[in-house]
Amino acid sequence: MTAARLDLSGIRRLYRNGEETIAALDGIDLTIEPGELVAIVGASGSGKSTLMNILGCLDKPDHGTYRVGGQDVAALDPNGLAYLRREHFGFVFQRYHLVAALTASANVELPGIYAGLSTDQRRSRAAGLLRRLGLADRLQSRPNQLSGGQQQRVAIARALMNGGGVILADEPTGALDSRSGETVLALLKELNAEGRTVVIITHDRAVAAHAHRVIEIADGVIQSDSRIPKEASVSPCQTDNTAPRLPRSVSLSGVGSAFSMSLRSMAAQKMRSALTMIGIVIGIASVVSVVGLGEGMKAESLAQMSDLGSSTLTVYRGKDFSDPNYDKITSLTVADSLALARQPYVESVTPETVITQKVRYASISTDAQVYGVAPSYFHTGGYSLEKGIGLMDRDMNEARANVVLSPVAATTLFKKADPLGKSIMIGNLKATVVGVLAERANSGRVVAVYLSYNALRERLTGAMPLGSIVVRIRDHIDTKSAERAIMHLLTRRHGLKDFFIYNQDEIRKSMMRMIGLFNVLITALAAIALVVGGVGVMNIMLISVTERTREIGLRMAVGARRQDIMMQFIIEALAVCFVGGAIGMATAFAIAGLAGALGLPLPILINGQAVALASVATLLIGLIFGYLPARNAARLDPVEALARE
Repeated sequence: MTAARLDLSGIRRLYRNGEETIAALDGIDLTIEPGELVAIVGASGSGKSTLMNILGCLDKPDHGTYRVGGQDVAALDPNGLAYLRREHFGFVFQRYHLVAALTASANVELPGIYAGLSTDQRRSRAAGLLRRLGLADRLQSRPNQLSGGQQQRVAIARALMNGGGVILADEPTGALDSRSGETVLALLKELNAEGRTVVIITHDRAVAAHAHRVIEIADGVIQSDSRIPKEASVSPCQTDNTAPRLPRSVSLSGVGSAFSMSLRSMAAQKMRSALTMIGIVIGIASVVSVVGLGEGMKAESLAQMSDLGSSTLTVYRGKDFSDPNYDKITSLTVADSLALARQPYVESVTPETVITQKVRYASISTDAQVYGVAPSYFHTGGYSLEKGIGLMDRDMNEARANVVLSPVAATTLFKKADPLGKSIMIGNLKATVVGVLAERANSGRVVAVYLSYNALRERLTGAMPLGSIVVRIRDHIDTKSAERAIMHLLTRRHGLKDFFIYNQDEIRKSMMRMIGLFNVLITALAAIALVVGGVGVMNIMLISVTERTREIGLRMAVGARRQDIMMQFIIEALAVCFVGGAIGMATAFAIAGLAGALGLPLPILINGQAVALASVATLLIGLIFGYLPARNAARLDPVEALARE
């Protein structure tokens, strides 16, 4: 790439100062040929810095024409201006404008990111440039570890990263001692000797004396333009810029570099980053834990329903549980149970009657719920035996006093002893223990004893009405349809509807709906914490944009497009959110583990869905709340940004 010719014709740049309009540049006509070493000299306020900003495509004139290599700058949008800065110009500032969080090598690499160079290409080229400028041993040093002269040499290496056909040096020796200043001027002259165009902006005539052409400016007008004969003619350079043209889209290398810079920025501001992430950590931990709690509730409820049998219907006497005529209704009978057992949609049926009775073994006595049931009761209700056998048909037919104990009853009466074959007293009835039920989720702490319905009625209570009939519906039969059929059958048998049906499946569905609603509500509450965390991220990012305004201006000066700046700050927001999200998920897993270790009644079950939800929430928070700060950064004016203290 040949160093570009710079043509300015009738350039005016106006500024408003209250009601007054000030012409910083007023009718500038200037041509800078490729390969020239030019000094633009003027006092403070003369317009020389404004001229440099226009030359470097950081600013646009209000009137006149400026062409870079024949390209009219006025026709370019912000991305086009970024392209020119990247392809043609290298900036050397008086205050160096190095990014404090980056090493010398990383500062030099910065323009290469926006040129689309790969990581290896950037590192190799940056190392070569720094070695050439005598900084081979300072590649990993940060700006605060370098002297002023070394920092300026890093800035010059950065200007050469993409080739630097035109070097614009704004007071390059202003912040240096005389020896370092001479070194920098010698370096600029060396670059010019290679054929690069070098434009030095200075107020110091001793510095200007090193140039081959001195342009004096005052009050925005060129006062003189004198040339100093060169000792030898130098051809315009073919710069060693091996960078590809600016990519149409963001490259993976650029994304990786932006993410790396984000992590460095977080490391440089540890306390701020930690405070920013607190809201995200709490929000993600809450969302994951809440979703896990909902899954635990669902699993626990389904386990209980499974124990009860989701396809189980129970027929009770009366219109409902609070029917005042309950005791007077005697129409529900064992014959109804037998009639139901013959229906094609019924798998099994059992009558059920419950009384409270004193139960005793040896010196241990306790109140117990005594159930009179059919042998099919345990299959119908979904019970399983831990030991022994269940009730047999002969127990029912012969009214034998054989009983099955609930786990709590076995523990209460027999402690750790084996109850099988032992005799217990149920009131005045001596009964033999033939089995013990296995523990199940919904058994609670009930002391329960089960014997045949006939044994209960004939040997313990005498004649008494049936309490209920439990019906297990065959698989793949709709329980609602079965409920209607049972209602029709029993109403026909009784001549009226003096019973009601408790549909376990409908209860399960209702419970699932309630759990779902509960999950939505508590997830919404947890999401509030995420939103609060997102607002915190946005506030910190807005502060970061304000603090790093000069850095943003520098990025624009070395060729960053608006979308590059946006990407940088959105990725920084995402980095904060993802680190906070990872900590939040780890916290949620720790909470789930602690809940399990403490044996809490409701487990927290974290599954892939919860992790996916947390990841998506983290991504959205970063994108949504990082957008405004990123947009503000991308819309900064590069001249104003570079001038910001």
